[in-house]
Amino acid sequence: MSRSGRPAGERLKTAKRRTASSARWLTRQLNDPYVKAAKDAGWRSRAAFKLIELDQKYTLLKNAHRVVDLGVAPGGWSQVVRKQAPKATIVGIDLLPTEPLEGVTLFQMDFMADEAPALLVEALGGRPDLVISDMAANTVGHKATDHLRTMGLVETAAHFAIEHLEPGGAFVAKVLAGGTDTELLTLLKRHFTSVKHAKPPASRKDSSEWYVIAQGFKG
Repeated sequence: MSRSGRPAGERLKTAKRRTASSARWLTRQLNDPYVKAAKDAGWRSRAAFKLIELDQKYTLLKNAHRVVDLGVAPGGWSQVVRKQAPKATIVGIDLLPTEPLEGVTLFQMDFMADEAPALLVEALGGRPDLVISDMAANTVGHKATDHLRTMGLVETAAHFAIEHLEPGGAFVAKVLAGGTDTELLTLLKRHFTSVKHAKPPASRKDSSEWYVIAQGFKG
């Protein structure tokens, strides 16, 4: 038996109107131990474990006081912040709707909008000491295009962090296979004392996602 309570490798019967890709996704979800663990623990998504694991390795949340969560929906990362740093002020933003989360100010809007950065900082009540981003662009199936679209979001998030972070602050963002582009990596190394890449255990092995962890913002 798998940890999900179903026989290991259980497959779904494909409904007539279900595409092969959606059937594969549903089968993977049902056989994913992190999905069940997230449900059992009350996390809104399995992605919560990625931040938990990154925090265990890099101690991101212990001294967090003001946190911006980019791409907050459905709210798993903000839930982790609330648990690990209960006194922190948290502001999240996403194009998708996010169910209200106690202690978190939520904006449903495009982070790329000109007015978004000022709104986030105003709602936060000061400069953040941690900016976290699990944003990824909607994929179109073309590897190079998908990479460019997601890295565009990462670059915008990095510039937001560099412009607004408190000295000593940290920035964490999802990137794709190959890590951070050279130009962006150079930028981060110029502004942070430590820049590393990591693939937390909760990130699926067949996924192209990695995370960049930049700590010790120089101001």
